[in-house]
Amino acid sequence: MFRRQTETLHDVLLKVLHKQGLETPILQKRLVEAWPTVAGPVVARYTTETYIYNQTLFVRLSNPALRADLSMQRQVLVQRLNDAVGERVIIDIRFS
Repeated sequence: MFRRQTETLHDVLLKVLHKQGLETPILQKRLVEAWPTVAGPVVARYTTETYIYNQTLFVRLSNPALRADLSMQRQVLVQRLNDAVGERVIIDIRFS
């Protein structure tokens, strides 16, 4: 009798996505979608746009006071967002 090397479907899909170069865009999309959950409903209400460029999350806010408050919490938000995705996707956040 012989043993087969079995892998979970999750592992197989991650390998295929990595080979195709699709792993990073999917993680980035998940991180952008996690912004309202991590930042909270009040911040999400004032967020008008979020996107990632060069491992930096750019967040456009309509409230200048909120922008200043979140700038002071930048590193905590980076850590929470990366934890929500499970990978290190971003290294900084810029608010405008």
